[in-house]
Amino acid sequence: MMSSNANISLHSGYFHETLRAWQSSGTVVNSNALIYPLFISSKDSDREEVLTLPGQYRIGIHHLVSHVDPLISIGLKTVLLFGVMDDELKDSNASKSTSVEKNKVISAIKILKEKFPDLLVACDICLCTFTDHGHCGILKEDQSIEIEQTIQKLAELALVYAKAGCDIVAPSDMMDGRVACIAEILRKNGIRNKVSILSYSAKFASCFYGPFRDAASSAPSFGNRKCYQLPPGAKGLAMRAVERDIKEGADILMVKPGMPYLDLLQQIKSQHPEYPLAVYQVSGEYAMIYHASKQGVLDLERGLMEVLTSFRRAGADIIITYFTPKILEMLQR
Repeated sequence: MMSSNANISLHSGYFHETLRAWQSSGTVVNSNALIYPLFISSKDSDREEVLTLPGQYRIGIHHLVSHVDPLISIGLKTVLLFGVMDDELKDSNASKSTSVEKNKVISAIKILKEKFPDLLVACDICLCTFTDHGHCGILKEDQSIEIEQTIQKLAELALVYAKAGCDIVAPSDMMDGRVACIAEILRKNGIRNKVSILSYSAKFASCFYGPFRDAASSAPSFGNRKCYQLPPGAKGLAMRAVERDIKEGADILMVKPGMPYLDLLQQIKSQHPEYPLAVYQVSGEYAMIYHASKQGVLDLERGLMEVLTSFRRAGADIIITYFTPKILEMLQR
């Protein structure tokens, strides 16, 4: 008989060395605190730079090891994988998202875990890159979200990634009930204690996501995501979303974007110091700092370190950033 505390899983939060490091807070920026996002192309031989995200690539699995290996050698500990699927493979129900043949993230997990067994591999869990309409869930006829079908599909995707060897599943869709559904399917398959759930708990409907949507080919074909992502001014709603995910069994919390929401980072960490807290320095933030430095407006390294320190000072234990290779290089000096 399952207890009333079935969603509580402690082992899933510290089974890996890097996860254990996240249980200790501080203000120093180090390699343990960094997560590097990678865009995994459905084309095996791809290595295409994203024009709106200079220095970032859509990477096919044939180039994955050569791309990651130099970063491992200078301290990379964690990657976050996003699938990029060709338009002809997309449909309204994201049916190819769980296909071992079509979703190359599954192959990427296996390759990375075989070649770099100590690397912590996280996978974004969302349907937007796999749907032909670009929304984060399965839609009803009136174009609203069909919640039950959506969270079940998200859970199935999380399970496929977990069985492939993924250490962390990171639901980014902001649907009610998805953390609980993912936790339950992992538990039923006997692997809840081996897979962490990093929940995008306070994800806002932001204008800073543009370059990412270009990179992942995930922009909605109509409408927007304001019905499921948070309004920028909604502090109370953000805290309720965090509480929801905690109750549903999240191991790690996240705020996204970063710089505009430092107050939320501080409030969440203050109220829940017992949970590791991540912040996502999103694509628009990356692009602003990158282009400002190219125009001589600011010194890249000094400006970047100032922003990273502000994240840590506000309470972030983990920083997801496209600048990870640059930061690792800086830390080597």
